[in-house]
Amino acid sequence: MGFKMGIVGLPNVGKSTLFNALTKTAAAQAANFPFCTIEPNTGDVAVPDARLHKLAGIAKSREVIPARLTFVDIAGLVRGASKGEGLGNQFLANIREVDAIAHVLRCFEDDDVTHVEGRIDPLADAETIETELMIADMDSIERRLQNLSRKLRGGDKEALDQDRLLRAALAALEAGRPARTVDVAVEDMKTWRLLQLLTAKPVLFVCNVEEASAGTGNAQSQKVAEMAAAQGAAHVVISARIEEEISQLDAEEAALFLSEMGLEEAGLDRLIRAGYALLGLQTYFTVGPKEARAWTIPVGVLAPQAAGVIHGDFERGFIRAETVAFDDYVACGGEAGARDAGKLRVEGKSYVVRDGDVMHFLFNA
Repeated sequence: MGFKMGIVGLPNVGKSTLFNALTKTAAAQAANFPFCTIEPNTGDVAVPDARLHKLAGIAKSREVIPARLTFVDIAGLVRGASKGEGLGNQFLANIREVDAIAHVLRCFEDDDVTHVEGRIDPLADAETIETELMIADMDSIERRLQNLSRKLRGGDKEALDQDRLLRAALAALEAGRPARTVDVAVEDMKTWRLLQLLTAKPVLFVCNVEEASAGTGNAQSQKVAEMAAAQGAAHVVISARIEEEISQLDAEEAALFLSEMGLEEAGLDRLIRAGYALLGLQTYFTVGPKEARAWTIPVGVLAPQAAGVIHGDFERGFIRAETVAFDDYVACGGEAGARDAGKLRVEGKSYVVRDGDVMHFLFNA
């Protein structure tokens, strides 16, 4: 079960530098000119979770395998992209394939790094990209509504549902609001997701600040924070340049560097966790002497579907799950102690898995 987060923004805002830091590679060419990223670069990153190492220490696991999240570095967008300007068509196609958007905004001054529109204004930058995505969505909706007309005349239920949702999205867009602001009923969510509207995707605003403001942010990032709050969106403050430096250090050197900078943790850890939460994801664990492993599942998933993330046979032949909450596992010193203390629960097919559950599945092959 893979989840992709696209890194988007205007050219020269720090997208590729951020991607390099995330993937701890120089795979994405970070250069001071527009469109230095043309083909989207993709990288899997570990989701930081101190709980996993705690469990591994208790179980004396030989291997530790964290949950992973995929980031996609997408070419910079410019004004007019919805009409094909710059690499607009390619940008829009790439963003359609991701589950959520990390929108990088330039919140730093640097005369050596040009801005594609000749000014530093993160709110205007955010509006530029949002506007292009909204225009692209409106064009797409109008084409789809025309294509649905024949099916509607035949009373096709699926077409009726699509028409209703497309018109709700179009009304929001024409009112200047992204499609993600539409209130969609639970029973419509599957059809809604299949529409693949660009502005329906959840957004995390990433404020790229200068090194001195990495811990506290600055006046520009504060404006972004206020905008995000007004939209009900999330934001994080990082210095992509600092993060790229940290990514080249070993764990001990990185910890020392962060301490010297007065930072409690790497900004990328906050970014990854924020992206994980934005996608509505959570983690459960399997723990043993061979390995301690974190598994990614959407919030609200039932035990059989959670088991299916490991292997389809686990879901098809699911019998029950032996489950211990993380805090109980730690307090009892492991599975045996939890069992003796009555903290190990046997759960069936209707159990909704909780974040941090330590699970062992029983199934028929």
